[in-house]
Amino acid sequence: MDTLAKWTVDDYHLMIEAGILKDRHVELLAGEIHEMAPERPPHTFYGGSMADFFRGCLDNRALVREARPITLADDSEPEPDIALVQGIWLDYRLRHPSPEEVFLLVEISQSSLAKDLDRKKSAYAEAGIPEYWVLDLINSLLIVFRNPQGSNYLQRQELNSGDISPIMFPDIQISVTELFQQVPNIGGA
Repeated sequence: MDTLAKWTVDDYHLMIEAGILKDRHVELLAGEIHEMAPERPPHTFYGGSMADFFRGCLDNRALVREARPITLADDSEPEPDIALVQGIWLDYRLRHPSPEEVFLLVEISQSSLAKDLDRKKSAYAEAGIPEYWVLDLINSLLIVFRNPQGSNYLQRQELNSGDISPIMFPDIQISVTELFQQVPNIGGA
């Protein structure tokens, strides 16, 4: 029987430093190195505009990181599209944020929905990330996961209208209706 070789975060960093993964857009999930799909314009638009929205609302209450690594465990270092984390950039000069420092993670899904709802959701839940959002551009849904337990979340909510607020920032309201009115008929890929 074949066994899949698993990598640690330290192994992954050594590969990056040695140039083995140069010019490849990858992330480490549960010991496996996953190639990330190139971003299409709607993905970039939604990620950038959501990050700008959070920056405008949060002032200095959280650091908004776009497509930057977070270290979940010894075998996972994903790059969520948006991460709201504690602290300032200087706090992460020598390391990436850990799960205890994460308020909210957001993935923008245009071609990665299966991975975002399976492997990433499991990794984020196992790490105890309190809230995880998947912006499903194909189906015009915001899928909200809350209350992690084991490798899953106890609460799942699908929204295509109405308002939502992050658990840690209840004063911030996002209109899901307006969010999806910005770019109609995106299509897959």
